Amino acid sequence: MDSFRDLVVGVESLVPLKDGSFIKYINFDNAATTPPFKNVMWFINYFSEYYSSIHRGEGFKSRVSTEIYESAREDILSFVGANKEDIVIFVKNTTEAINKLSFKICSQYPNCVVLTTEMEHHSNLLPWRFRFHIDTVRTDSCGRIDLENLEKKLKSYYGMVKIVAITYASNVTGYINPVHEIAALCHKYGAKIFVDCAQIIAHKKISMKNEDERKNLDFIAFSAHKMYAPFGIGVLVGDKNSLSSGIPDIKGGGTVKVVTDDFVVWDDLPHKEEGGTPNVMGVAALISAINTLNYIGLDKVEKYEKRLLKYASEALKDVKDIKLYCDGIEDKVAIIPFNIEGVKHNDVARILSEEYGIGVRNGCFCAQPYVHKLLNLNRSDIKNIIRDSDITKRPGLVRLSFALYNTFEEIDRLKFALEEIVKKYSSK
Repeated sequence: MDSFRDLVVGVESLVPLKDGSFIKYINFDNAATTPPFKNVMWFINYFSEYYSSIHRGEGFKSRVSTEIYESAREDILSFVGANKEDIVIFVKNTTEAINKLSFKICSQYPNCVVLTTEMEHHSNLLPWRFRFHIDTVRTDSCGRIDLENLEKKLKSYYGMVKIVAITYASNVTGYINPVHEIAALCHKYGAKIFVDCAQIIAHKKISMKNEDERKNLDFIAFSAHKMYAPFGIGVLVGDKNSLSSGIPDIKGGGTVKVVTDDFVVWDDLPHKEEGGTPNVMGVAALISAINTLNYIGLDKVEKYEKRLLKYASEALKDVKDIKLYCDGIEDKVAIIPFNIEGVKHNDVARILSEEYGIGVRNGCFCAQPYVHKLLNLNRSDIKNIIRDSDITKRPGLVRLSFALYNTFEEIDRLKFALEEIVKKYSSK
């Protein structure tokens, strides 16, 4: 798939090693951030000649910038297969989108309950935790949601659950949740569903609407920096009526129609929720990335990345002392969490970088409850973690996350590096 690789910036970059030599960099940390598409960088440079503040400006550049910014909403709605009444609100990232949604949900229900799951990123836990009564849906040892437990909780709260907040794909194991089946279950008991799409958006074609309306997704969010447009923009998509309640959480320029000494008339959505000068460059980058993904075809991307995943899983099984977590999961994006017996996760990541020019991520990936469960840690273990000021001693995992530009040859180089690490550093 050299044609995919040719679309991405930096795939031939050389980086320094600990011995002073240089080597071609391998990036297996795409779940955190993807590099930009070349088309994105070209369009940003082109657009910079016409970039200006949007809305209410009659200058040519202001009108061009406004058109790019506003027309992007329809492109995004089409890209995610949005429902008829859905709108797009631009934010900095998925985290801000979820926080914004938390201010809108349950505003009329003081005893509101929000359900999340044990597999969520902190960004889909903490915004809900400090505003509502939270309950957590059980998962199995690999984070696959227990649908019976979900239905049991929906029943037990007698209609008080107003939203179920769940990830589409885990950023730790890659497991893909059956979100449309979950949506039908939520709607059966009067709850809405929010889906964190940050880890799925560049790897699989999604659609908010479904042939069966009961399975429609009510709200989604995602970030451009995980889909080849790292320019600080994110998106919240959802039903206009549900998002229109209350005053904006960010107040200021662009959010109002009229301000006097006595009253304020807030603007209509989505502008009411986009206070301040917006990130027009980020929106331009996002739309360029969407156009590129549409050109490639996400079905092709998904197929290729599954081949990478299968190849890597089989290759790593041959490495002595390696432990792959949740390797038997079939329906997942191309993510592999692992550890090497006798070598700390942070040492594995550091050695891969310093001695082999391979970038991975290690730790708990902003999903500590989930990782703690994968590692079979109990409450006593976790308390000891908190007491220890040396963060390098804290348990965690090493994570490989692949993207459309990665190659089988890169996986071969990774396997060789891990085998060398086992020989040199494993104390087992």
